[in-house]
Amino acid sequence: MTFSEYHYERPDMIKFKKAFLALLKKFEQASSKVEQNERMKEIVQLRTEFESMMTICSIRHSIDTTDSFYKQEKDFFDEQAPVYEGYVNQFYRKLLQSKHRFYLEEEWGSQLFRIAMLSLNTYSEEIMQEMKEENKLTTQYSKLIASAKIEFDGKQRTLAQLSPFIQSKNRKTRKRASEAKYHFYAEHEEEFDLLYDQLVKVRSRMAHNLGYSNFIQLGYDRLLRVDYGECEVQKFREQVLKHIVPISQRLFERQRRRIGTPTLTYYDLPFNFKSGNPTPKGDPEWIIRNGKRMYAELSAETNEFFQYMNDNELMDLVNKQGKRSGGYCTYISKYKSPFIFSNFVGTSHDIDVLTHEAGHAFQVYSSRHLTIPEYAFPTHEAAEIHSMSMEFFTWPWMRLFFEEEAPKYWFSHLSGALTFIPYAAAVDEFQHFVYQNPEISPAERKRAWRKIERKYLPHRDYEDNDFLERGCFWYQQGHIFRTPFYYIDYALAQICAMQFWCKAYDDWEHAWSEYLYLCRQGGRMSFTELLKGARLNSPFEEDCVQSVVAPIVEWLEEIDDAAL
Repeated sequence: MTFSEYHYERPDMIKFKKAFLALLKKFEQASSKVEQNERMKEIVQLRTEFESMMTICSIRHSIDTTDSFYKQEKDFFDEQAPVYEGYVNQFYRKLLQSKHRFYLEEEWGSQLFRIAMLSLNTYSEEIMQEMKEENKLTTQYSKLIASAKIEFDGKQRTLAQLSPFIQSKNRKTRKRASEAKYHFYAEHEEEFDLLYDQLVKVRSRMAHNLGYSNFIQLGYDRLLRVDYGECEVQKFREQVLKHIVPISQRLFERQRRRIGTPTLTYYDLPFNFKSGNPTPKGDPEWIIRNGKRMYAELSAETNEFFQYMNDNELMDLVNKQGKRSGGYCTYISKYKSPFIFSNFVGTSHDIDVLTHEAGHAFQVYSSRHLTIPEYAFPTHEAAEIHSMSMEFFTWPWMRLFFEEEAPKYWFSHLSGALTFIPYAAAVDEFQHFVYQNPEISPAERKRAWRKIERKYLPHRDYEDNDFLERGCFWYQQGHIFRTPFYYIDYALAQICAMQFWCKAYDDWEHAWSEYLYLCRQGGRMSFTELLKGARLNSPFEEDCVQSVVAPIVEWLEEIDDAAL
C-alpha cells in the first residue's frame, strides 16, 4: 500500500472519548496483572489509530499548505490535540497508580513511567486554551514561511529555491539572492515579532499555571529530559565556547582565503570553494536511484528499509510552491511506516537530507517492533544521533552523488559539522534569555540575539544589512518558534555522531554494529542510557567535547582545502 492509499478519516472525538474512558475503566478495574496488561494493549491500539490520522493529516498539509481540505483538518487537530493529550494523561495517572506497576514496568520498560511522570507535570486542563493557542501560532509561523513568493531573476521562487543562487560562484549573485531572502523576512518583521511575542507569553502563562517559575523547566520537561537539566546544558555550552569556537573561527578564516574574498560576509558564508560548492550531478530521480544503490550496498538492513520506503512512496522530496519549508521524518504507527519530507533544490543539502532524514527513518523502521507511541522515537537529542551518524556512515558512497567533487563534500560536511555547533549553542542561550525575561520587547530580544551571536559567532559580518545587524537572523530558525529548547539537541547529537565518525574510521563494521544496536532501542531508554549501551561518551562529561573534536581537527588540517 502506498502513502496515497493510506486511509484518512477525521476522528470522532465523542466516540473516541467514550471508547478511551471505557478502556481506561477496564484497565483500572482489571483483576490481574495479565488482564491489566491486555487492556493496556487495547489502549495503545486506540491511541495508534488517533495519532496515525493526525500524522497523515500533518504530512498532507505540509506537502501542500494551500489544500483547503487538509488545512481544515490541521485546524481540527490544532484544537483537539490538547484534548487528546488530556485523555493520555488520565491513562498516565492510572498507570503510575497501578497496583501491578512493577509487572507493567518489567513488561514495558521504566522509560514509559518516567515519560508518564513528566507528562503529568506538563499538562493540566487549566492550560487547555493556551495549548490550543500555541498550536495555532506555530501553524501560522509555518504558513508564513511557506507563503514566500520571491521575485528573483525573472521568476517567482520559494525561500528554498533561492538556495542555489545564495551559493553562486558569482559574489554579486550571492549578495542579491541573500538580500532577496532577507527582504522577505524584513517585510514581515512585525508579523514574526508578534507571533514570537505571543508564543513567549502563552508559554510563560502555561508555566505559571502549572506551578513553574518560568517556561524553561517546563520546556525541558516537555522534551522529556529525564537525566539532565539546565545546569548540564549550560556546562556543555561552556565547553563549546572554550573548545569549538576558536576552531570554528580558524575554519572560517580558511574559508575566506579559499574563496579569495577580502572579508567573509553573511552572503559569503554559504559559499565554500572558489570552484563552486559540490552539487549532486543529477535530478531527484537520479538521486533516488543512487540512494537505492547506496543503501543496498551499505547493509542488508538499510537495503530492506530503503526499498520499503521507495516501494510505498514514503518520501516527498522536491520543493514546490505552497510546500512547507525544511525537512523532517515522522512515523505513521498504524502502518508501521516512516515518512521523509524535504525540499530538494539542487544543492548538496539534498544529499544531507537523504542521509539525515533517512537516518531518522531507519531508526524508527528498525524499532517498529516497539508498539507503544512513546517508544517510536527516542527523545530529540538521542534521535538526532541516528540522523547525523547516518550522514557519516554513508560517506563512502558520496562519489555516487558528487563524482569528482566528493572530496569537496567530505571537507565541507565535516568542517560544517564543527562550525554548526556554536550556532546551536547561540540559539540555545538566546532561548534561555528569552524565557527568563518573557516581558521584554521584541527590540530587546533582537539586541540580545546580536550580543549572543557575537559571543559564539564573532566571524559574522552583516556588512550593510540593517535587518540582520539589528538581530533578526533567528526568524528563519523554525525550532525557536515551534519547539523551544530543541535546537541544542543537534549539537549534543553531533558530538555523539562524531564519535561514530571516529569509530568508523578505525573499524567500520564494529561501528555499524553499535549504531544498529542504538537504532533498535527506539525510545525505550533515556538519552544517557542509550549512550552507555552504544558505548558513546556523554557530551556532558567534562573532557568529552575536547577529546571528540581533536581527531576531527587533525583530519581537517591534513586536507589541502585550497586545492579543492
